[in-house]
Amino acid sequence: MFMGEYQHTLDDKSRLIIPAKFRNQLGDTFIVTRWMEHSLFAFPKDEWDKFESKLDKLPLGAKDARAFRRFVLAGAVEAEFDKQGRIIIPAVLKAHAQLAKSVVITGSGNGFEIWSKNNWDEYTAGTAENFDQIAEELTDFDL
Repeated sequence: MFMGEYQHTLDDKSRLIIPAKFRNQLGDTFIVTRWMEHSLFAFPKDEWDKFESKLDKLPLGAKDARAFRRFVLAGAVEAEFDKQGRIIIPAVLKAHAQLAKSVVITGSGNGFEIWSKNNWDEYTAGTAENFDQIAEELTDFDL
């Protein structure tokens, strides 16, 4: 399981070090793609295969399903580590996530997210402000 929050820096060559705890769970390659709230999501290969299978089941006749599928698949890249445990963030993903120098990597259960520090700080402030209400709306999930 991927969990925790880590602060890292994106260098001038768009290289980002991935936390060692996460690297140990990923294998040699994994998938990074565009995600919600202007973030990126990284999937281990086996989790990507499960997710891709779900994408294949989306109804192609439904406009929102096509849009979601296109957005995620067109942005997906296979990432691999260099000797220092870094990956390269392609320009299209860097632009989508509005990544600058300061980056936050957050565990998200079956994978992890990559956020610009500014976007993460804004997102968590809003979530913290409404956390009680959010939790109440999840009562159907028996949390």
